Amino acid sequence: VQLQACGGGLVQAGGSLRLSCAVSGLTFSSYHMGWFRQPPGKEREFVAAISWSGGRTNYADSVAGRFTISREYAKNTVYLQMNSLNSEDTAVYYCAADGRWPMVTLTTFDYWGLGTQVTVSS
Repeated sequence: VQLQACGGGLVQAGGSLRLSCAVSGLTFSSYHMGWFRQPPGKEREFVAAISWSGGRTNYADSVAGRFTISREYAKNTVYLQMNSLNSEDTAVYYCAADGRWPMVTLTTFDYWGLGTQVTVSS
C-alpha cells in the first residue's frame, strides 16, 4: 500500500496550493481519506476528511472555509485545495486512509504516507 502526497511548496501569505495524494494497493472506494499536518515543534493535528462515498466531509475549525477536500475515484487520488494560506498553515501535510469515521478523533490510521512540506511566508 502506498499513499504518496505531493504538491507542497513555498507560497506567500494569501496564496493557494493544491495537495494531491495518490493511493495504490488498496480499494480506494472503501476507505475514508483524511489530511493531517504537523507544524514545526507541534503535535500532529487533523485538517480535513472525506468519507468513502464522498458524501461527508469535515474540517478543522482553523481551516474551515479556506480548505476543500475532494476525491477522484478514477485516479485513486484525494486532494486538498488550500486557499488564503497564512503562516500558521506551515507544516508537513500527510494523507491517511482508514475504515473508521469520523477521522478527526483518530490518532492511528490503517494507512498513511510520507508527507509534503508546505511553507507559507509572511
